[in-house]
Amino acid sequence: MVKNYFRDYFSSFQLVVMILVVMSLNGQEPRVFNTSDFQLLGKVKRCLVITDYGKESFEFDPEGVLTKVTTLYSDTDYDVTYYRYSGGLLKEKRLENYREDSLDRQTSLAHIYRIDTLLNKVVKESVYSYQREFLDQFEYKYDGAGNLMAIIRTTNEGIDDTQISYDTLRGEVTKTIDVNGITERSVRTGEKNEKGQLLRVELEKIYLKGEPYKATESFTDTLGRKFREFKFDYDNGKSSFVKTEEINYEYDEQGFLKAKIQKSDKQESRQEFIYQFDGHNPPNWIKMIITPDNRYTTRRITYYEEDASKTAEEEN
Repeated sequence: MVKNYFRDYFSSFQLVVMILVVMSLNGQEPRVFNTSDFQLLGKVKRCLVITDYGKESFEFDPEGVLTKVTTLYSDTDYDVTYYRYSGGLLKEKRLENYREDSLDRQTSLAHIYRIDTLLNKVVKESVYSYQREFLDQFEYKYDGAGNLMAIIRTTNEGIDDTQISYDTLRGEVTKTIDVNGITERSVRTGEKNEKGQLLRVELEKIYLKGEPYKATESFTDTLGRKFREFKFDYDNGKSSFVKTEEINYEYDEQGFLKAKIQKSDKQESRQEFIYQFDGHNPPNWIKMIITPDNRYTTRRITYYEEDASKTAEEEN
């Protein structure tokens, strides 16, 4: 069976790492990550990802929830992020930076989360340095349906007010994000049938100082696989977005990404993906080769030991 974990791992892995970094630096809506976000199957305990740009180690609890991330720059320089939960919700996140094997307290941070559900849910995130200095506070406000409606950021320098609105028209939902009264981003989501296949269509527009700047339109199937993507730049002379690039994705019979084709006005390039799998059931890929660049991504995966009695019961 093809499931949503058979997406473009290279893109999704980079996306998850980027989200983790952005959450650490700027404060984003608290989110719980698990093995499926990293396209990992089974009871994975640890996954070490080795690429040409470095190493990342991801550790999970027996339920598959992310508990620790280690970014390795060298044997003595590394960053460690710990995630602690209560009742399935993120309660604490600690970012510890080590240089020459020593904890750098000046740059290490603690994020503390408090949740109020008396009326509509409100999450408060307080950020402190390891020197016990208050740095930031984020307040996330939700409506009765669980949609994020506002982010209020308070620092020693002032307050930033992010408001999020949702509009529905002809079956499409547009989410608009305004920061201090200026639009920064909008995302319109809808569905369309294409050759008998239901696709999710998402159009994201990026604004610079309130003016349209860039846009991306993506087409994704019901299994979460991205099939096509268009990128646009805003042309002030034409007062409209102009397509600059088209990206198409191809998948094999098992649902794994096998090719990525990028087209622009001046050139076309094709990347192909080759996988090597481990012997685990279900299997995970442990090496991915991207041609023609011959870039390698290696995953060293450690699993929790299976409960022999439970396995026998399942087989019977």
